[in-house]
Amino acid sequence: MDQLDNLEPRGGVFHRLGQYFRPIPLLGYLIGFLVCVLWEMWIGEQLSALLGLPKMPVLFGILTIFKIIAGVVNFLIKGDVFVWASLVQIPTALIYLCLIYLLPLGLVSRAVSRPANILARYLQGFPLIITALIQLALMYAILHFWSEMSDYRLITLKLMLIAVLFTLSLNIINGYMGEFSCSHPGFMAIGAYMTSLFTVGLFTSDKVLGEAVFSFGAAYLSFPLALMFGGIMASLGALIIAIPSFKTRGDYLAIISLAFLFIIKSLFENVQALGGSRGIAGQPDWATLPVIFITVAFGIWTINNFVTSTMGKALNAVRDDETAAEAMTVNTRKTKMAAFLFGAFWAGVAGGLLAHVLRYINPAMFSVQKLAEVLAMVYFGGLNSVYGSIVGAVSISLLGEALRPLEILKWIVIPLLLILVMIYRPTGLIAFKEFDVRQVFGPKEVD
Repeated sequence: MDQLDNLEPRGGVFHRLGQYFRPIPLLGYLIGFLVCVLWEMWIGEQLSALLGLPKMPVLFGILTIFKIIAGVVNFLIKGDVFVWASLVQIPTALIYLCLIYLLPLGLVSRAVSRPANILARYLQGFPLIITALIQLALMYAILHFWSEMSDYRLITLKLMLIAVLFTLSLNIINGYMGEFSCSHPGFMAIGAYMTSLFTVGLFTSDKVLGEAVFSFGAAYLSFPLALMFGGIMASLGALIIAIPSFKTRGDYLAIISLAFLFIIKSLFENVQALGGSRGIAGQPDWATLPVIFITVAFGIWTINNFVTSTMGKALNAVRDDETAAEAMTVNTRKTKMAAFLFGAFWAGVAGGLLAHVLRYINPAMFSVQKLAEVLAMVYFGGLNSVYGSIVGAVSISLLGEALRPLEILKWIVIPLLLILVMIYRPTGLIAFKEFDVRQVFGPKEVD
């Protein structure tokens, strides 16, 4: 909002909005979002029927709008039949968005800003973990109630959270260390396959991996171990990239890492013991929303601590000038090795979660398209920034879902958006901004 204040003259729309929302802490927004979700649960169906919508919007009404736009585009290009009366759903979907989300969020969050600031200031007297857990619990409640209204919302939310973790893991290498690695889908594939090998191979009877080795009711408790196993195996795979990085940078490392991706994909396609090109199916339904939320929250906390530590400062030194970093006694080999292994670990964990959300994996899922998606999230959100990775992953994930009705045309819209961002914000929307946990969960200080 501060940037908007500088761009907009005093008395302008953005300036007034900035002043309106300025005193609201995160706790105030969370209370506002919770009210919005509960409001939608209570009146969403009735309001949709009243507005003439075919059903309650599953993605804030945006998906409904783009379905209508897709219908118009198909009519103009292909000559498909289009019911012109459905155009009225565009303004009605916008009305739904305003009445259910925008207006209640703005009014409620502003109304509770004072008590929310008082409570946030009071919580500062406790250990940071207490404040974080309380607000994370409130955040989870919002996501739980929102996703409970639709299976589509649930799967979209799960995939979006996994995308956040995957994007953060790549930003460690491409952002904080300044390399251009194309190997991350390969690390994700290793994590997905190894985690599936652990859960399906040990606890599930499968045509590919055979009969279950163990069978007990609390087998799901082993899922964290499975995710760790997948992450560790991905880290071991990262050694293939980390070692060449000692002598190569830039385009040469990008080529090596891209070759690694093709090798991993080809390996899984040809190993029949792991299903070959058919892949592995039948993963147990253990990647529930609470499991994913806790894993991603822990991943964000761990990655943020890593990039703000002494090791993180060393990564920035290597990115800016490797020769100068060595002259300043930075162990560049150790730094690069740690970055590749740490980033690959969390990419492997993300792969394990993805495999158990979809309950099916095959090598084609970890292709160049997956690489393009995660690179788009990293560079759209912002390099060298935990904030940027979260914003990029959430934005591109939601945009991809919203534009799904446009089919192939969405791969024109998204690249055009990225081109605009690269022109006006070459480092991304939120780049080189430190993620201060105390500031995020603390009160909003207003002069």
